[in-house]
Amino acid sequence: QVQLVESGGGLVQAGGSLRLSCAASGSILSINAMGWYRQAPGKQRELVAVITGGGTTNYADSVKGRFTISRDNAKNTVYLQMNSLKPEDTTVYYCDAEGRLSGSYYGSGFHSWGQGTQVTVAS
Repeated sequence: QVQLVESGGGLVQAGGSLRLSCAASGSILSINAMGWYRQAPGKQRELVAVITGGGTTNYADSVKGRFTISRDNAKNTVYLQMNSLKPEDTTVYYCDAEGRLSGSYYGSGFHSWGQGTQVTVAS
């Protein structure tokens, strides 16, 4: 099983910045895509940003130009640099990763989610 642990959330003022980190651990052979999603209570989980193993990125229109996703493949870690934060960005952010397992389930696919980290932007 693969575990994802997020960090870096918190409370900031509008216009401020936060940097989220998410580290994957477990019996990982390889990771393809890693990404960030967000979900407010009663609302659907929506894509914020995704990055592939080759470095291709995609962003939600609402964050394009403000957020930057990156990854450190050696550390199995994905980052989300969030600048020019708005109150509308306030919600829980989740990271995810998909790839292939090592160990007993060598070669099998996985898709794991983190527990989420709260981001609150004050107006």
